[in-house]
Amino acid sequence: MSYEEILKAVFPLLEGADLASCMAVCKQWRDMAQDDYFWKCVCARRWPSICKRRDPPTVTYYKLYQTFYKRQGRQILLPPRLSFDNLEFFIDIWTEDRLIFSEVVPGPALHTGIKSPPPGICDRLRFQLEGPDCKMTLPVEPGFKVPLSETVSVSVLVGRKDSNRVACIINKSIFDYIDRTSYRAMAFDYLGLSPAHPFVPGIRAWISLLFMDDRNDSVIDVFGIEMDFL
Repeated sequence: MSYEEILKAVFPLLEGADLASCMAVCKQWRDMAQDDYFWKCVCARRWPSICKRRDPPTVTYYKLYQTFYKRQGRQILLPPRLSFDNLEFFIDIWTEDRLIFSEVVPGPALHTGIKSPPPGICDRLRFQLEGPDCKMTLPVEPGFKVPLSETVSVSVLVGRKDSNRVACIINKSIFDYIDRTSYRAMAFDYLGLSPAHPFVPGIRAWISLLFMDDRNDSVIDVFGIEMDFL
């Protein structure tokens, strides 16, 4: 096996920070490590749903990694001027190191909500889901169970379908609050907003796992996902 073949076999196994370090070794390593296939491998491990599209939502996967892996202060978001029809959400959920949910969700599907709540949910949650103001919800089919003894984290990217622009709105946040009165496990991340944005600073992007009323104190049975901005 030649020198280059060894590098091509090793590079896809590296984490992004290690692959970036390899680019500083010499010109030959830099040229090889810039191959976008290696960065697609990195992004597939961190944001699996992003690789379900035929083409990356940014110009390259390397650019995607550069943009979101390490935040430089607050992320600047421009004032929203889009409808849900122009958006798609990349949602990835892990329990410990195991991926349990990874989907590309079209904006209209998230905006439509859960039209037919399943049997077995609490009356309070059913009343909310059937209300006219409940929009940003998504049925999870099939559902999944999450042991409460494990740490569960989530990442959410949102992309424009008419361009190569992507924003990270939730970055590996942990579902660290469980509200058993409304049957939700919740996680959030702060949005960095442009100074021109008309809203107040400190807005948070929330994501909730909606679960069944099965009286099980050790496991939650997830049937839906809800997002909100407060």
